[in-house]
Amino acid sequence: MTNSTLHLTIITQDHELLSEDVESVTVPTTEGEITVLPEHIPLFARLQIGELVYRVNGTAHSVVVSRGFIEVSPDSKVTIMADVAAHEREIVLEKAEAAVHAAQETMKQTVDQHELMMADAELKRALLEVKVAQKTRRGTTV
Repeated sequence: MTNSTLHLTIITQDHELLSEDVESVTVPTTEGEITVLPEHIPLFARLQIGELVYRVNGTAHSVVVSRGFIEVSPDSKVTIMADVAAHEREIVLEKAEAAVHAAQETMKQTVDQHELMMADAELKRALLEVKVAQKTRRGTTV
């Protein structure tokens, strides 16, 4: 890692999704979207469901993240700890669309507040996966 890169690690509850040197990382936090560049000040913040975008050799890559945390250390290491994360190359459009439909059906049929909150979170994540999958299929970058 040089002074012009960050070391990005993305960890979920069950595996390490990514460990790579990157040029920048843009993440959705509860306080708004932030971009981390090399030599960023130390930071610890909560994530919200959204699209994390990191750049390698000028090319943008996307990861859908759920709630969690970001930590930026003084030595330009960025650690993302998320409940769930899916890299753009892992997202299957048809499965994401099916998850959207399932979450919508659950929201129509349940009156339980906890189930509604869980279905709403799943719907947001699935819709974001559909967006990222469609963008990836078109070959566009952020």
